[in-house]
Amino acid sequence: MAAYCQVTGAIPGFGHSISHSHRRNKRRFDPNIQKKRYWVPSLRRNVTLQVSARGIKTIDIRGIDAVVTDLIAKGVKL
Repeated sequence: MAAYCQVTGAIPGFGHSISHSHRRNKRRFDPNIQKKRYWVPSLRRNVTLQVSARGIKTIDIRGIDAVVTDLIAKGVKL
C-alpha cells in the first residue's frame, strides 16, 4: 500500500535521522495512512479509502458525501 492519502493528498516527506553524535542517515517520514470503509448514501454502497488521520478528521467535518463528490470530480476511482 502506497503512503498516499486520497483525501488530503499527503505524501511521504524525506530527511535525515540524526544520531547523538550528529551522524546523518536518510529516512522517510510516512503519513499515518489507514484503510477505512465508509457507507456513502448517495452511491448506496460502501467505499474503501486510504486516508491519513487528518483525512479522517476532514471526512468527519465535511461529511463523506462531500468528500466523495470531490474525489469523483478529480477522477479518483472508488
